[in-house]
Amino acid sequence: MCDFIITRSSEQFFIRVPAIVIVEAKNENITGGLGQCIATMLAARVFNAQEDQSISPVYGVVTSGSIWKFLQLLGHTVYIDLEDYYINNAGKILGILMHMAEGTYVTLPA
Repeated sequence: MCDFIITRSSEQFFIRVPAIVIVEAKNENITGGLGQCIATMLAARVFNAQEDQSISPVYGVVTSGSIWKFLQLLGHTVYIDLEDYYINNAGKILGILMHMAEGTYVTLPA
């Protein structure tokens, strides 16, 4: 289950081409939320394909509210940003979310 979707739709009541899916980590367990986030990203890709809106990559976020982890689904590969981002650096988190919404955020493999 996805907790939030940031979409490129101009309509607030209709989902059109999800750009970013956000999953809440349960019990501050970021790692435990990765699988759920990846499954939601795959579902977003299927939704996009059914709407004839192929967008790549699909972005994902797992957050506890205080810790943020960013993901990217590109083809058949999921890239996970190795860095944890903390809420005390909210500007950086918002910057990454903006780049994701614009489609310009890049997570490089380790």
